[in-house]
Amino acid sequence: MANIASNFLGIRSPNPFWLASAPPTDKEVNVNRAFEAGWGGVVWKTLGEDPPVVNVNGPRYTTLLGADRRVIGLNNIELITDRPLATNLAEIRRVKRNWPDRAMIVSLMVPCEEQAWRSILAQVEDSGADGVELNFGCPHGMSERGMGAAVGQVPEYIQMVTAWCKLHSKLPVIVKLTPNITDVRMPARAAKAGGADAVSLINTINSVMGVDLDSMRMSPSTDGWGSHGGYCGPAVKPIALNMVAEIARDPLTAGIPISGIGGISNWRDAAEFIAMGCGTVQVCTAAMVYGFRIVQDMCSGLSNFMDVKGYATLDEMRGLAVPSVKNWNQLNLNHVEKAVIKQDSCIQCGRCHVVCEDTSHQAITATKDGRRHFEVKDADCVGCNLCVSICPVPDTISMRALQPGEIDQRTGQVVSGDYANWTTHANNPMRVSP
Repeated sequence: MANIASNFLGIRSPNPFWLASAPPTDKEVNVNRAFEAGWGGVVWKTLGEDPPVVNVNGPRYTTLLGADRRVIGLNNIELITDRPLATNLAEIRRVKRNWPDRAMIVSLMVPCEEQAWRSILAQVEDSGADGVELNFGCPHGMSERGMGAAVGQVPEYIQMVTAWCKLHSKLPVIVKLTPNITDVRMPARAAKAGGADAVSLINTINSVMGVDLDSMRMSPSTDGWGSHGGYCGPAVKPIALNMVAEIARDPLTAGIPISGIGGISNWRDAAEFIAMGCGTVQVCTAAMVYGFRIVQDMCSGLSNFMDVKGYATLDEMRGLAVPSVKNWNQLNLNHVEKAVIKQDSCIQCGRCHVVCEDTSHQAITATKDGRRHFEVKDADCVGCNLCVSICPVPDTISMRALQPGEIDQRTGQVVSGDYANWTTHANNPMRVSP
């Protein structure tokens, strides 16, 4: 069987699945249960200075639900740990002693003062933890105090604090990045310049989940008042994958180890993050929705996938998808695809025709001769993939790539397959600087 053991920054764990710094990693009892279920590691919920913060005693979480009531997204306004620092450190020490083969990373957040970081780093190192994660991403509550995302949005602060941590600790330093920024490459570059051993991303996204239209108040609210929170869950996965890809392919950050976070709910999600360059993956929302035992399906699913594909270790598949990500102006504009409808599995629902007729290129004909029949008009199809995306029957509509020498009926031109003129900035007026 494939070996899914992870070696990230010299930190070994039996699998790459770590619980992210969040409510599930808040205390000893939770982490013990997680390790009993099979998680490879945890990032302990963010520690801060004493006295501890005070959390709200009202709604902390809100969900965005799909039509089947599955959780699509989750919003939280919970702050960092509200338990004394000494209590957390004692529990970390016990858990690591009892589970020496599991990764124990400790998330940290203190004010931007060198002595504050020096003090807490020494205490964490003494606990036996394997590494630290600098929380530069929390978008609510702590950011208003000059920490979390308030640091993560300023590359100079990231570099400065990271350098302090590398100076005052021997532990591997992982910098957790905020997605609430225009270009995630800038903070990643700053982390690397400060000496970070790795980056993790993404932290949660600023969000307001809704409005109660009867009371005309933000929802949820505590005593009639609400605050923006951090959004996570399956809905953020595409955003997270993009940001991971941007760092993985950036020449100035290429090679820096990445711990992927954001909407990872099953083994397939994890495999995608690993293929995009991640050495480990961190999970929160899925565990909060389904419980800790989901890691067992994640491990078996990833192992089976690797067996089928012939990957013996995680390193053999890590980063394989990164070269496929390009800037738009490097795409091959001579490549042509057309939609094809498989008639023997088509249920004649007509959704493809409606959406193409109303919102796309009027490229699907609808006829009725005893039964409804839908066909793609190659002369009008631009290969947009909308019909494939909305068809309720898997594999009934697919895309066919025209081969060199075929005639594109829409343009009347012969497909050349030559993309050389579209791989350089000089030949493209839509040049985008890196």
